Formats: sequence, structure tokens, C-alpha cells
Amino acid sequence: MLKILKYSFYDLMRSRWSYVYFIFYLILGFVLLFLNNDVSKAIITLMNIIIVLTPLIGTIFGVMYYYNSKEFTELLLAQPINRKKIFMGQYLGISLSLTISLALGLGIPFVLYGLFKSSEIFNFSLLLVVGSFLNFIFVALSYNIALANENKIKGFGYAILMWLFLAVIYDGIFLISLVLLNEYPLDKFSLLASMFNPIDLSRILILLKLDISALLGYTGAVFRKFFGTNLGMFMSISVLVLWTLIPVVRMNRKLKKKDF
Repeated sequence: MLKILKYSFYDLMRSRWSYVYFIFYLILGFVLLFLNNDVSKAIITLMNIIIVLTPLIGTIFGVMYYYNSKEFTELLLAQPINRKKIFMGQYLGISLSLTISLALGLGIPFVLYGLFKSSEIFNFSLLLVVGSFLNFIFVALSYNIALANENKIKGFGYAILMWLFLAVIYDGIFLISLVLLNEYPLDKFSLLASMFNPIDLSRILILLKLDISALLGYTGAVFRKFFGTNLGMFMSISVLVLWTLIPVVRMNRKLKKKDF
């Protein structure tokens, strides 16, 4: 599996799209720091971009790599190699390459700006951790979709629809539910609903750690009461880990039954 991981990792790191992804975040970091002249404000702006863009990039890269390397994968499957090791190597290679591009692209400008001397280093680290989780989660989800659809157009379509649902549509349904059920106690419902969407959960974690949860009103107070504690932080990270593991386990189960 390590050989396949290295091949996938170096293959993607040599890709021009990886350089575009890295340079985009590098320029974005410098521009935000130049415009805001404040690390805290730059992190808040980055949060809004990373929460939406990172899942989209992870989804597109995951689907694109699966379909583009399909012939090479079938050649590997003809060898006496465990198919689980092949696909796990590819999955980890894609996720790690995207995570490194994200971390270096944002890390370089913030470090040069004096991040290590700033009190915002923990918030920036949390931003990178959340972005890394979103990379691993959405690459795994996109691989599941690609495995279930031999047709490239359908695969890309379902993958983008999945991202659109979790990034936009889910929030709309959530807000409508809160309005329609405003006569009932919604504390537990709000907490559970946020955990069923990794994008929402990531956004809430960063908002709370940046001390701007007051923008969320009553819901923000409920979230702070739970997520603001050590137990809440541990549970939220655990949920993100589950969001990563469950698609991976499902992918491995599907691989056993799939006929290539």
C-alpha cells in the first residue's frame, strides 16, 4: 500500500493542478493579510473560503483521479495485490497531497507575517486541522460515488450534487426547520443537525474558537455551551473522525463486491 500511496502522492504533487491549488492559497493568504493587516480578521475570512472551497476541491480531485487512473488501477488489480491496499493507497495519496498544498499555501504567508508571535496561532492551527479533515472526508465520499457509477458524467454529477447539498441546501433545510419548529425546544435538534453535516460542524467549531459565536444569536449560545467545553471539542473532533472513517469503511466493503 505504501508504494501505491507514494506513487499517487508524487503523481498528484507533480500535477499542475496541485501547483494551481497551492499557488491559489499562497496568493490568497498574502492578499488577505495585506488587506486586513490583522491575523484574526484574515482567519475569519479564510474560514468562509475554506469551509466551502476545500470540500469542493476534494470532491473534484477524488472523482477526477479515480476516473483518470481507472486503466492503471485495472492493471494493478490484475496483479497479486490486495485491492483494498490499491484503493487505500490512492485515497491517502490524494488526501495527503491536497492537505499539504493547503497547509503550505496558507502556512507560508502567515508564518512570514509573524504567526508564531501572534495569539491566533491556535485558531490558525484549528483552521488547518478542519481543512485537513474536510479533505479526507470529501475525497472518501467522492470515491464512494465514483465506485458506484461507471459513467463519468453521472459520477461527476452526483459528486457535485453531494457537495452542493452539504454546502448549501442542507443549511436551507436546517433553517426552515428551525423556523417551522420554533415553538419547540430545539437545543438538542440543533446540535444533532449540525453533526450530520461536516461542513456545518467545521464552521461552528471555528466560529466558537474565534469568539464570534454571538453572531449566531440564541443558537450560538447553545453551541457555545456544548462545543465550547473540552467535552464538546472532543466530541466534535470525534464526529469528524467518524465522518472520515465511515466512508472509508463503506468504500472497502464495496470493493469486495465490485466486479472490475
